[in-house]
Order: sequence, then structure tokens, then C-alpha cells
Amino acid sequence: MSYPGYPPTGYPPFPGYPPAGQESTFPPPGQYPYPTGFPPVGGGAYPPAPSSGYPGAGGYPATAGYPTPGGYPGAPPPGGAPSYPGVPPGQGFGAPPPGGAGFSSYPQPPSQSYGSGLPQVPLPGGFPGGQVPSQYPGGQGPYPSQPAAMTQGVQGTIRPAANFDAMRDAEVLRKAMKGFGTDEQAIVNIVANRSNDQRQKIKAAFKTMYGKDLIKDLKSELSGNMEELILALFMPPTYYDAWSLRNAMKGAGTQERVLIEILCTRTNQEIREIVRCYQSEFGRDLEKDVRSDTSGHFERLLVSMCQGNRDENQNVNHQLAQEDAQRLYQAGEGRLGTDESCFNMILATRSFPQLKATMEAYSRVANRDLLSSVAREFSGNVESGLKSILQCALNRPAFFAERLYYSMKGAGTDDSTLVRIVVTRSEIDLVQIKQMFKQMYQKTLSTMIVSDTSGDYRRLLLAIVGQ
Repeated sequence: MSYPGYPPTGYPPFPGYPPAGQESTFPPPGQYPYPTGFPPVGGGAYPPAPSSGYPGAGGYPATAGYPTPGGYPGAPPPGGAPSYPGVPPGQGFGAPPPGGAGFSSYPQPPSQSYGSGLPQVPLPGGFPGGQVPSQYPGGQGPYPSQPAAMTQGVQGTIRPAANFDAMRDAEVLRKAMKGFGTDEQAIVNIVANRSNDQRQKIKAAFKTMYGKDLIKDLKSELSGNMEELILALFMPPTYYDAWSLRNAMKGAGTQERVLIEILCTRTNQEIREIVRCYQSEFGRDLEKDVRSDTSGHFERLLVSMCQGNRDENQNVNHQLAQEDAQRLYQAGEGRLGTDESCFNMILATRSFPQLKATMEAYSRVANRDLLSSVAREFSGNVESGLKSILQCALNRPAFFAERLYYSMKGAGTDDSTLVRIVVTRSEIDLVQIKQMFKQMYQKTLSTMIVSDTSGDYRRLLLAIVGQ
């Protein structure tokens, strides 16, 4: 079964993708038994996993139905630019404005290719009134705006391996775990150099050849962060998102940052797949769980996100952007108090390119950028959620770069966030995330990983991220 939401190139998949008639359907219930080590969840239609296994002798997913290596839907030929519907191949979202005016004081990333497929809109060159737009860490300037196309070709750091042989890989993994001690390097070499789709095939081959569950074997050989990273790499992408959401809401307390990171950044297609998977795997309704774990305006925002109904038309309506900017100003800065539902309506329904145009119009209307207005009008989780949507509209790789930076900054490391972002973006846009990271923090992502992690865990992270 393919996961159309995750082509290894370009992001995000927009309307017209997947082609009519190729929409994916979720595997039948019971195909991925719920991993052990977590309290059982409702919907007893799923067989219990054996005590030591992850995710159990049933294993997931079935061997059949995966695309052939490299067969991700919609992938352009090697060297081709990521395709954005409605834009001729190789073209981005419009030429840069004359004189390079952008969000002021932000250096533009290297190796850009701008097309001239869409109407040109000059970006505001500084922000009037001396207002400094929302700063990103280190106070080096406003949140960077993303150029139309940052690099040509594939944007993930992991690509399907050529001459892939699932049985040969399964044999290498078996040898690495057999006998006394574990050959971690052999495991790293395989796992970091195969696409998620190929890893699913290795898992199936391993069970066919040895009658054993690869995940169970890996679990018994590994521990701690290395175990979490390997297990994440072996989960199909949609399942991993659904599993992360379930984990974030299980037990006492809720990890709101995880809910925001997944629900506010995925495409419609991805969200709908996650909702279906959450229901089939855990026998639960995602929207219901979100409602019971959150409240107020934050709850409304996440429920809006769960619908997977954002407009995904890539053409920008400048008249509407101007009207929305005016509405947002009147709902916040231009009045006493805040009309939260107006912010929710616009930020939950407009396409990301449309929101970007709205932000540009807003800075002309309000003399300050929309991110800093949201910070003034909101607080807590709803502020984080609204800002995440705006940051994704401006520059999705920069949003993830900032998350990665904060997962390692200061004392201690938030390993779950580090693992989740590195794994989920490894076949989508990790190349751009690394570029933005270096630009925003004057150091590479890999140097920060080196100083914050150790052992095989560090080695595997570096193998995925690349230097």
C-alpha cells in the first residue's frame, strides 16, 4: 500500500494529487496490531500483541501492495524539480521581487531557482513604523520567508536504494543481531540508506525467511533513544503520525506541541489518512480524543485542522488577501479584545500560499507583521498553533528547523521531537530544513546533533541527516 502523502520529493502534495482513481485506502483493521508497551486502547477488534513484541507477531504491513522501489506516486524523474500543480515543471511560485526586497534583513538561501509562472507581487521591503517582525531564536531578524523553489530535484536526505534486495538486507540484519553482541553499524548502514517503503519490504522478507518478527528482534537488541529511532523508521509514515498523536494524548497530561506539529503542518490528504489510520489502529476517533484533551479556542483550532479541508488551490487571490488582512486587523489590533473566531476561520481555511499573501498585505495594513500581532492578541497553546500555521505558510522548512533547534538547545535534549522531525521529514524536505537551520543559527544541524547525542543513536541520526 502506498502512502501518497509522502512523496520523497517536494512538499506538500496539492490538489490533483493523487490522480483521480488512485486515492489510497487504509489497510483492513488488524493489519498493524497496536504496539505493546502502551496501555491497551478501545475497539477490541485488534488481536493483542504478544508480550515481547513490537508491533507483534502479526507485524505490519503485509508484503503485498507496496510500490516498487522508487515508486512513490508523483515523484519527478531524477534531477527534475518538485512539481507543484498549476505551475509548469521547474517553475516556482513567481519571480523574486525587483531589488530582492523580502522580509527585511533576511538573507536569501543559496541555489534558488525562481520561475515566472505566476503573477509577481512585491513583498513589503521593511516594516513601516520601525516595527521589527517576529524574531526567530537569536534575534537575528524576522522569520525567514521561503523562496519559491529552494533547490532542484529531490528534497529528502533519504532516497530509495538502487539495486534493492529485501532478502539480502534481511539476512544482513539477522547476522548483525545473531550471537553475542550486536553489530550496530551494520544495522545503521541498512536502515539509514533505505526508503520507508523499502524498510517495510525488509520487515516482510525477514518474517518470511526466519519466521521471526524483525521489530521484536530489534527491540530485544536495542534500548533507549536508539530503539525509539529505529522503531520510528520502521513504521509507515501515516501510522507513525497517528501513533505519535495517540501517544501525545494518552495518560495524564497532553503534549500539545506534538498535536500542533502534526495537525497544523500536514496536507489535507495526509490528515485524512491519519484520521482513518487512528480509527483503524486504535479503534478511536481522533477528533473526539482531541476534544477531550484540549479546550477553548485551542480545541476549536485543532478540530478545524482534523477536518483536512484547507483550500489547496495554489493560485493566490490578492483581492481576498487584502480583505482578509483588513478583517484580521479589525478582529485584533483594530479593536478592544480579540475576535478569535475570525482568526480561526481565516487561518484554518485559506491555502498556505494565500496565507502568505495575506501576511504580506497585513504588514501594510497594520504596520506590523501578523506573527507579532498573533503574539500580542493570543497566548498559550492557541498562540503556538496559529503561529505554526503562519510559519508553515511563510517557510515550512524554517518552521521545522526552529523546532529542531529548540529540541537540542539548552540543558537536556527533547529526543522524541528530534527523532520525530528527522524521521518524518527525511524523505520530504530535510535538505531544505538543513539549509534553513544553517542560515538561521550559523551552525549546521549535524554539528548540533554531534554535541547533543552520543553512540549509535548519534551515528544513525547523522547517517539520516547527512553532513
